[in-house]
Amino acid sequence: MKAAAAGLGIDKIGIASAGPFTELKQRLVRHRELGYESGFEESDLDKRTEPALLFDNPQSIIAIAIAYPSKLQDPPKSEPGARRGILSRSAWGDDYHNVLRERLSRLEAWLKERVPSCRVLSMVDTGALSDRAVAERAGIGWSGSNCSIITPEWGSWVYLGEMITNLPLPPDKPVTESCGECTACIDACPTDALVGPGQLNAQRCISFVTQTKGVVTDELMRKIGNRLYGCDTCQVVCPENKGKNWTHHPELQPDNEKAKPLLVPLLTIGNREFKEIYGSTSSAWRGRKPIQRNAVIALGNFKEASAVPELTEVLMNDPRFELRATAAWSLGRIGGTAALEALERARAREQDKTVLEAIHAAWTSLRESEAATVASSLDEVVIVDKRKQRE
Repeated sequence: MKAAAAGLGIDKIGIASAGPFTELKQRLVRHRELGYESGFEESDLDKRTEPALLFDNPQSIIAIAIAYPSKLQDPPKSEPGARRGILSRSAWGDDYHNVLRERLSRLEAWLKERVPSCRVLSMVDTGALSDRAVAERAGIGWSGSNCSIITPEWGSWVYLGEMITNLPLPPDKPVTESCGECTACIDACPTDALVGPGQLNAQRCISFVTQTKGVVTDELMRKIGNRLYGCDTCQVVCPENKGKNWTHHPELQPDNEKAKPLLVPLLTIGNREFKEIYGSTSSAWRGRKPIQRNAVIALGNFKEASAVPELTEVLMNDPRFELRATAAWSLGRIGGTAALEALERARAREQDKTVLEAIHAAWTSLRESEAATVASSLDEVVIVDKRKQRE
């Protein structure tokens, strides 16, 4: 099976025992008590840690890994008047859920051709089991301080999947390498979401925040930068990933304009166009609203004055209060007379409390900034005047 992996489009295969993940359950209980869950994961901790609850008489778990690219070739520039956002590397190519399911289907067919009585249950990301826990037990790699599985061969630029089976396969030994004393990922995390080695507060993780649909706090919006979906910081800084870029799976290769799109056109993209462009990627699973909201945030973080008319249109006419509130924040970040006038016009007609609060905060910030600028100018005039008097 391992010898056949490459021909099946799989970069690495490992075997794990199908016993309960007892230590993982203890960590998950503590994780929940601390409020670190994202809410996207399986809520039943027993199902997440006991394969026997998911599959009748499990004997083994086959884990697979598929490597994906980490670098864009000749990426388009983000510059004034043409600012761009960025999708995380996991969303650059075709939706990895579909790619891994197809690879697991190939593996299942390969197994059943040789063992007709073989039974399997395949899972990718949204399954009950923890992909990382299975991969670690199966010897795919070690669990890094950045909460990613780091493989000796491919770094952490790998997608993970698994299948429970009734085949009694010999388990692999876990990888003995580790991150040691390295804390590069913890030190680089923009929001301090990595609260310790291998411990993530998902509520503060930018990758999670970019996938939410509500209004984001001022602190986190500033930290999002121009990220439209996901965050790769903790993997980019990892020494184990240095120089690693995988291009041997054509369907996982990026389209530069999708991976690093212009921000302003995203503000008015319709559902049909969004699905046509992004529907084949994993970034589309939450719909267009999070990505549009993040585009609004990015323009504010760039302080892109040329986008004020488009942001004003969002503030005045977008039917979604989350987008209007975010547009107010963005205009407040950009500043200037046009932004201030837009906030004043919107305040006179807005009915939603959340949006009104965002408008007020942005308007107040701009007014205070204006006052500080005027005061600074007056101070300079006084200083110059005193110098002239001394002369």
